[in-house]
Amino acid sequence: MTLRTPAELADALPYLLGYRPEDSVVLVALHDGERRGRFGGRARLGIPGHAEDWPSVSDQLAQGLVKGSERRGARPESMVAYLCQEPGSGESGREVMERLRPLAQLLRTACGRLDVPVIEALCISDGRFWSYTCPGQGCCPVEGTSMGLPGTSVLAAAATYAGLQVRGSLKDLTARLLPWESTAALGQEVALDTASMALVPRILGDDSRAEVAEEALALARRIRDRLAAAPAVSGMRPSDLRDDGLLENDEAATLILGLQDRTTRDRAAQWMEGDEAAPALRLWRALARRCVGPYREHAAAPLTLAGWVAWSMGDELEAREALAMALGADPDYLFARLLHQACNEGLDPESVRRCLRAERTDGGSADAEQPTDSAAPLPVADPASSADAPDTTPSTPATRRRRRPRPAANGGGRPGRRGPGTASAHGHRPPGDASPGGDVPGRAADRADGRLRARGDSGRRGAGEDG
Repeated sequence: MTLRTPAELADALPYLLGYRPEDSVVLVALHDGERRGRFGGRARLGIPGHAEDWPSVSDQLAQGLVKGSERRGARPESMVAYLCQEPGSGESGREVMERLRPLAQLLRTACGRLDVPVIEALCISDGRFWSYTCPGQGCCPVEGTSMGLPGTSVLAAAATYAGLQVRGSLKDLTARLLPWESTAALGQEVALDTASMALVPRILGDDSRAEVAEEALALARRIRDRLAAAPAVSGMRPSDLRDDGLLENDEAATLILGLQDRTTRDRAAQWMEGDEAAPALRLWRALARRCVGPYREHAAAPLTLAGWVAWSMGDELEAREALAMALGADPDYLFARLLHQACNEGLDPESVRRCLRAERTDGGSADAEQPTDSAAPLPVADPASSADAPDTTPSTPATRRRRRPRPAANGGGRPGRRGPGTASAHGHRPPGDASPGGDVPGRAADRADGRLRARGDSGRRGAGEDG
């Protein structure tokens, strides 16, 4: 389908991203400018609340998309820019457009410095759109142009026919991975406290660690099969509520703590394809929602598994969000960092699937001394096969460093609360703030030099530390 007008470009944005962006600045690369042009990579960032941050965001977005496309061997020839924000209290859509006009100009200037012109820049607000490239001689109505009802355009019909989905807003997508904040969270926290007292000493013991791993994996298999057998329901929220009702607090606590062992997590990551993948993804989402209170940092493991399975199933949008949230829960979680970087750079997940299949064929060799975090680097992408993959600002490459083991401060399994200045649980890491990933993810029970250690309050990073 050929898009010829600003209205068609505005209508196309949710189908380009897979969701309806809110409070976002989006750049879309265009290729083959001498012919009809085709869409390439896409990059999105939230609109900063302070205008003094707009220049850096514009430069970061433009450079990230151009350099990411160049790594794939396809430099963009032009760009389309979108600014999406709903009016605040007492504000009109037109006032939003005028307020964001300097940001649109900064984006055009940043792309121009890279010799990639912005051929169209649109502001979408309050169900209407405005073009910043309009010459201002009456070609566009002052009040903007109506977007029309969602799903009623020719493009929407073509996208539906092609099987493309628009899954609400990004907020809707991330909400299914956020920890509970209802009264039910207290019961889950008590279950996690109880399970910690029983399991952490066993996980730390050489003789009992393998037994705990087998028990956790057997429980995970039973719950995965339980979810697979449940009647289907329509809608994300009803589906998540159904899954929450099929998982008991003590079961969730056992699995959350068991997945802190990287070997157990790696073996669970093998449920990535076929009939196992979909119910496994639902299980990892449900566990991420159960990482409540002081256990929010434990969500790095289930969020990473959710991101990996989503990527393996071809859902790059959920994969990137889940992996970014895993890094928000624990910035040093190297498995999440490697997968996030590979997904953002458009690598083929088949290379990771081959490694995990080989481990499964070898009879669960993930129990070996070298888990996924220290496995061989992910292979380099084939530029020809990934040139059209969605693109985001590249994350900082993961590097190795050794960490000195820390003894447990409180003698039990209950984690301490994060101090000020540390990454918020399930939050998105601001681009560029990544600290180098170490050999050992910071969990309540980590594997260090082949052993697990407890991490108490003394293991938390204070404000201002690099981590």
